[in-house]
Amino acid sequence: MAQLIDGKLISTQIKDELKEKVAKMKAEGTEVCLAVIQVGNDPASSVYVNNKKKACEYIGINSLAYELPESTTEEELLDLIGELNERADVNGILVQLPVPKHIDEDKIIKAISPKKDVDGFHPQSVGALCIGQPGFVSCTPAGIIQLLKRSGIEIEGKECVVVGRSNIVGKPMSLLLLRENGTVTVAHSRTKDLKEICKRADILVVAIGKPKFITEEYVKEGAVVIDVGIHRNADNKLCGDVDFEAVEPHCSAITPVPGGVGPMTIAMLMNNCVESVEM
Repeated sequence: MAQLIDGKLISTQIKDELKEKVAKMKAEGTEVCLAVIQVGNDPASSVYVNNKKKACEYIGINSLAYELPESTTEEELLDLIGELNERADVNGILVQLPVPKHIDEDKIIKAISPKKDVDGFHPQSVGALCIGQPGFVSCTPAGIIQLLKRSGIEIEGKECVVVGRSNIVGKPMSLLLLRENGTVTVAHSRTKDLKEICKRADILVVAIGKPKFITEEYVKEGAVVIDVGIHRNADNKLCGDVDFEAVEPHCSAITPVPGGVGPMTIAMLMNNCVESVEM
């Protein structure tokens, strides 16, 4: 039986540690505040925003919610970000993606001050990660590192394969594994011999957005498998990028979907908010 890496449990541990830290900060007269902006009412985005508000409440972080209509112009959104950049009482700013098509996502990401970029998407944050400088790290990859460390999984010297090269998961994930002294290969849709490359991995991180794509043929016996994907199957049940039933017997450890990587993203966002004060 593979070790089940419990993201719910680990994310709760992190949130409890942060709750204690925030209570201490409050006692010393320091408040933490996150501003969350949502444009339009995409149902999935609304669920995420709601979960972020609940996490803030649990930890003791103040949250400001800006729920803007779909018709909001790019200029109006940039003005609001500019205003929040200037506010001394706001530590973190998060614009829930995706934004409506008439707004340039890239422009919005760059408008957020790197000092308040708790999502870790600003080019300055990404550059800092590349060269090992302090800065915010995007939440999902940071959460995966915590899952591995807190589950007693050694990264140093291990052969790590990341499947997927997105700016939000794949690229920062490879840099973080490198920072932990893993030997890293990034595979993607144009990779030849994907099965052979995945089979070399001691730690396999899958973020490709294709339901149950990774079967046991891709996995080395005893590997650690981290599944970042989340989909609904034909029966409306949640599943990941990994065929869990087929792969689990061959792993030493694996994340389930749901309850693996998902809860960690919000826990690390909260961690970035608290760090923004310390920074």
